[in-house]
Amino acid sequence: MGEGRWRRAVSQAGRSVAVWGVSTVTMLVLAGILPDFRLQSPDGDSATTIAVTAAAGAGVFGVLSALAWPLLVRLLLLVPALVLGLLVFFLNGSLLLLALRLNPSGQSEAAPETAVIVAAVMSAVASATGGALAVRDDDAYRRRLYRLADRRRRGGGPACPATHGTVFLQLDGVGHDVLAAAVAKGLMPTVAKWLGARQDTAARPTHRLTPWRTDWSSQTGASQLGILHGSNFDVPAFRWYEKDSREVMVCNRPTSAAELQRRAVERAGHTGLLRADGASRGNLFGGGAGEQALVLSIAVGRRSSATRSRAGYFAYFSDPANAVRTALSFVAEAGREIGQSTRARLRKQRPRVARGGLYPFIRAFATVVERDVVVAAVTGDMLAGRSAVYADLVAYDEVAHHSGPLGRDTEQVLARLDRALALIENVAEHAPRPYRIVVLSDHGQSPGETFRARYGLTLGDLVRAGCGLPVPRRARRTHSGAEARAAVRAALRRPVEEGGEQHRPSPRSEPIVLASGNLGLVSFPDVPHRMSKEEIDARHPALLTTLANHPGIGFLLVRSEEHGGVVLGAYGAQIPVGRLDEEPGPLAGFGPGAAEAVRRTHTFPHTADIMVNSFHDPADGEVLAFEEQIGSHGGLGGAQSKPFLLSPLALSAPVADGEDLIGAEQVHRVLRRWLGEAAGPQVPRERASEERAA
Repeated sequence: MGEGRWRRAVSQAGRSVAVWGVSTVTMLVLAGILPDFRLQSPDGDSATTIAVTAAAGAGVFGVLSALAWPLLVRLLLLVPALVLGLLVFFLNGSLLLLALRLNPSGQSEAAPETAVIVAAVMSAVASATGGALAVRDDDAYRRRLYRLADRRRRGGGPACPATHGTVFLQLDGVGHDVLAAAVAKGLMPTVAKWLGARQDTAARPTHRLTPWRTDWSSQTGASQLGILHGSNFDVPAFRWYEKDSREVMVCNRPTSAAELQRRAVERAGHTGLLRADGASRGNLFGGGAGEQALVLSIAVGRRSSATRSRAGYFAYFSDPANAVRTALSFVAEAGREIGQSTRARLRKQRPRVARGGLYPFIRAFATVVERDVVVAAVTGDMLAGRSAVYADLVAYDEVAHHSGPLGRDTEQVLARLDRALALIENVAEHAPRPYRIVVLSDHGQSPGETFRARYGLTLGDLVRAGCGLPVPRRARRTHSGAEARAAVRAALRRPVEEGGEQHRPSPRSEPIVLASGNLGLVSFPDVPHRMSKEEIDARHPALLTTLANHPGIGFLLVRSEEHGGVVLGAYGAQIPVGRLDEEPGPLAGFGPGAAEAVRRTHTFPHTADIMVNSFHDPADGEVLAFEEQIGSHGGLGGAQSKPFLLSPLALSAPVADGEDLIGAEQVHRVLRRWLGEAAGPQVPRERASEERAA
């Protein structure tokens, strides 16, 4: 312990000396360039005197900056964003002028406007130097997070109780099997240690790994809403059309997220999992937490400074060292993505999607900026002693969509996520109360090329062709497009003129086609209710047959006037939803629980007129995304429906042996039970029942 402390002290001293030296050289260079900035008397001084003057000035400026920065942090949250830059510049300039006056030599001076420029350059150079030296130093990073959190604790408040707090960390999109494989490969040593799977230690496991099964809508919106608020009823997909409001709901749109949260709270009868002294960080929904930052559902309406979504970014980036560390990692990650996508293109790797434009920066934001800010927020919450924290780390999900859920790209992301877990575990040792760390995912990801790449047309093109509507020329020339047009001609018994079709339905019947991974939704907006199979057949006789018989489509769900709801498949398969357990039909290859998931979605008020699930190959888990993604989720099929729950052995088992953990709402009930267990000593269920009876 003592040796490690000395090593850290020497490392910190070395970085401080290096920053001081670079700042001194910078000041000398600026004095030689700027006419209104000098470090010597008018009569001239020796080089040694000038150097000592520069060193003293740089040192005093550094000390003043360190002392004034906490005050600046508080001021940053009180002014509009557009004023922040000017405030920082003028404050730094004032500090430099003060430093020059305090310089023992008394020979240095600068014009006020020049002082602003010199201070800005010196601050940037010093921060870049310190950040570059510490960018790989997790100890230094952790100490900065401690200082960041210490500002919260100094505000006072009640002492932390001795009971356990709980941190829920969501690794977005990491499936159960992906996590297990990463542990086996040694990519995630922290998780391996928790599971007792590390080869270099004989420590006993402290956590258990439990798979769980998502609902049909295997995506963050449905899963996280159910986990945090206890209800994800009437969330049929990531995006869907609601006929009563004539709006498209999208789970990651702030207005939609706020409305979905309102509905869930109303249905569940409580504000959420985190309502008792909780914090929500980086999530779509707040979970009832009093402390929220980077939460999408609070991005609309009036908010206090405590729950302002951008407050987390302000608090993190107010530390220059944090800002530089993250900025350097951001640039490195964008460069890494450009290199990886170029290599995949040169190797003609398949499947592959376009990864140009702004995507390298989007990926860098998700894998670096969002991760660093959320980890810092969680660290602050733990050091402040909050009872429950739920945070979402989206890095893996973003990369897997474009690089695929398996491979070198995603393995690197998993390794960095494990480092974040190790950092949070280390911080827990210094928190004012003991913490239990629960890691979970909201869904997995299934591999496979896109529907468009395999068949040359989109789901929207196929639906339009099946309706007899005009489609792009490229789609008409594909095999699927030609078959759909032939089916329409046969159903309508009408010929097709060269150059165009005679039959053109009225524009009012044009459908809205939306995609959520490998789940497609088709709605007819001019019909106010959910259309039945009979109504769809009457209006578009070839549509359902065209879709059900397409090789890229696994099954359809439609409402039936005769059976209530039916699942349609190839070769005329038509199974009422009430008989799916006895006769799974097209659902046979989609695994256990598929029938119940489809039945539940059928009861949703906003289920689309036609729900379309893509083809699924049980042999390799492949699905076909209706979006431009080679790692997708949102429907049934493969690893996307099998996330994980990694929980401490000190907590009760999620479910009894032999039982399955099914659905986000059941996961919510498990997490609520664990929060109750953390509140005090446990009473066995049998004894508790006897006491209540007495």
